[in-house]
Amino acid sequence: MDVVDNRTEVREFLTTRRAKITPDQAGVPLYGQRRRVPGLRREEVAQLAGLSTDYYTRLEKGNLGGASDSVLEAIARALQLDDAERAHLFDLARVGGRQPRRRRAAPEVRPSIQHMMNSMTASVAFVRNRHLDICAINPLGRVFYTPVYDAEAAYTAERRPANLARYCFLAPTAEEFYPDWNEAADTTVAMLRTEAGRDPNNGALTDLVGELATRSDAFRTRWAAHDVRLHHAGVKRFRHPVVGDLTVGFNALELPTDPGLTLTVYTAEPGSPSEEKLALLASWTATAAEAQPDAAADRA
Repeated sequence: MDVVDNRTEVREFLTTRRAKITPDQAGVPLYGQRRRVPGLRREEVAQLAGLSTDYYTRLEKGNLGGASDSVLEAIARALQLDDAERAHLFDLARVGGRQPRRRRAAPEVRPSIQHMMNSMTASVAFVRNRHLDICAINPLGRVFYTPVYDAEAAYTAERRPANLARYCFLAPTAEEFYPDWNEAADTTVAMLRTEAGRDPNNGALTDLVGELATRSDAFRTRWAAHDVRLHHAGVKRFRHPVVGDLTVGFNALELPTDPGLTLTVYTAEPGSPSEEKLALLASWTATAAEAQPDAAADRA
């Protein structure tokens, strides 16, 4: 699986987008003609975008680097791209002419961010990077994500961060922890695809995609679909091994002073059963933290 092959990514992304739109949806007259494919042809996309067929064909073959914003906008309108797909198209065009970079050191979470998360005693808060490593987490979050950390510890003897994508596709407990597993899997892959468009030369992301594609048919099938998604806010469902089913709202905020890091916070609806369950986990977390000094004293 080659994440950094921009030309292939462009070609497959545009091909899969036009395959999703029927002529009827695009307003293309058929005049009784028989079609071999349900989606749009290249010449139809070109016509809808106001481009020559030859020029659009060159673009779809991966030559997006010199395309102007107005051309990209025209293609986005012709293919009826949503906001995430439009942004992905612009990302692919923006990085198309860049040379591969050396691997960069992973961004570090500043102590002040950790202190802020620790102060959120009633909410799950964590920082992830672009390939879905959990880089830092608050105490309630650590208990909340116990299945993820346990699975990572069982999966490898290496010391590496818990990774949400690896858990989703490789851990046997994932389908229990995520009651809506198919939705979680779709979202996970779409987030990785989005990041691959932003930063196609990210070596850690390339390694992760290769690992998951080798080990998971479910991942490989979804990766080939080239779907992308913005994932800033919404609702998630979990089934925690201690407190059972929870429904939480989430907000994900990119940290402007820490490029590549995103802060995510889960909160429960006030007065809901999920709020009570989060409070129970928080109480359990606080009790365990208070007991640690006593346990250390007993060992001494």
